[in-house]
Amino acid sequence: MHALGLERGVVDPAAVERTVGRFREMRILMPTFAQLADPDRIPASIVAAVAAVEPDAPAPVNLFRCHWHDGADRRTRVDVPEHLVLPSSLTGVDARIVVALGDRFPMIASHKVLAAYACLAPRIVTGQFDPTSDRAVWPSTGNYCRGGVAISRIMGCRGVAVLPEGMSRARFDWLARWVAEPEDIIRTPGTESNVKEIYDECARLSRDPENVIFNQFAEFPNHIVHRLVTGQALERVFRSMRAVEPGLRLAAFVSATGSAGTIGAGSHLKEAFGAKIVAVEAVECPTMLRNGYGEHNIQGIGDKHIPLIHDVMRTDLVVGISDRATDRLDVLFNTPVGREYLARRRRVPESVVAGLRSFGYSSICNVLAAVKAAKHLGLGPDDVIVTVATDGAAMYDAERSHITVRDFPDGFDAVAAGEVYGEHMLGAGTDDLLELSLADRERIFNLGYYTWVEQQGIPLDRFDARRSPAFWDDLMDLVPVWDEMIEELNARVGLRAHA
Repeated sequence: MHALGLERGVVDPAAVERTVGRFREMRILMPTFAQLADPDRIPASIVAAVAAVEPDAPAPVNLFRCHWHDGADRRTRVDVPEHLVLPSSLTGVDARIVVALGDRFPMIASHKVLAAYACLAPRIVTGQFDPTSDRAVWPSTGNYCRGGVAISRIMGCRGVAVLPEGMSRARFDWLARWVAEPEDIIRTPGTESNVKEIYDECARLSRDPENVIFNQFAEFPNHIVHRLVTGQALERVFRSMRAVEPGLRLAAFVSATGSAGTIGAGSHLKEAFGAKIVAVEAVECPTMLRNGYGEHNIQGIGDKHIPLIHDVMRTDLVVGISDRATDRLDVLFNTPVGREYLARRRRVPESVVAGLRSFGYSSICNVLAAVKAAKHLGLGPDDVIVTVATDGAAMYDAERSHITVRDFPDGFDAVAAGEVYGEHMLGAGTDDLLELSLADRERIFNLGYYTWVEQQGIPLDRFDARRSPAFWDDLMDLVPVWDEMIEELNARVGLRAHA
């Protein structure tokens, strides 16, 4: 259980004692999982302290901003998570596609900071991680390692980012500002698809007992926090819509698999509303669709394997999206010519056009997958599909310039804008889509064996236990256990009155 981050009690009391001292010195309190799911539970004294701090400051109180209820200014708190409802004038389908905006989160402007906190917090309170001596190693294709470095810094420990050298320049620029030492940024060969190379580097790093690997693809708290926190946030968004239009139905939740953390929210939405769970991958690397491989540029959805924390047997559809589409739609959404085309020719509301700045590559990928799922399922105007925008377009400004030159050598004009919209949005079909049978689920589940049992040494019985829905449901019993331990540690730190 230690390797899976699922301990229920203190493993090393001495480490916890040292943590208490470090946290008291640095004035660190930890939010509970329940507080991040419902920020109204955060004490008023902490709310006041948070309001006085910049959202991107390396300040411990910003831990209490790691939820979906940050407003557009990223300082204030809102009752309903920030989201965009995409009209049919943009999507070409009647179903409402609703996108929760991850760029409201603190420090990294991505909801991956939530996953990083969720993975570190249980290790802290159980004594499996000692911030006074251990180094937190965050393997990722970008946003998760940025979140890990940020969380590490404000929780009084050293964070190490491991990511492919071909990721966006903005990721590396951000990391350079936040790491303790330049050597805490480790570049591995390849790009988005080269996850195995990340694992190999982590295997090397793990030979040093002071390096603790937080592998997002195998850390079950990543699943747990999204099922709880992201699931409830998306439920609030949908309920706010249904309060105005009682006839609405939540038809599906769409998420690129990546680490398979975010897709855990689908379990909550399936239980609450019967929503289908749609998993998305790059068609250039069709692992779930065709046991395939390859490379792509949809940064944030690492592939070539099935994450250990993917609840495959609950997944209903798999959709493949091309990076040709996400690259070009990013240009359409984030250039004056493209925005003018959408507003004037397609009559997309100005507020929606402005909001597209909150969509990075994987966000556009999720939207396109929602469009394809809506067409396949024959959804109408009373149907709602929810998804998330992991990060915003600002993370890819440098790449956009390159793509514009590469794909539009004569310049990106109104004609090019119309061609991109027609081909990749209106033209999105139901190809590269699979509605999963039991045999399909078994095939995808079994594919994970080669990564996790043969390569990473997960015991076969623990690997197979994940076939059962009960395994995943029982994980949620850990939340009150961890929350009680967080409260106990906070009490020992003794800063409640001064938070």
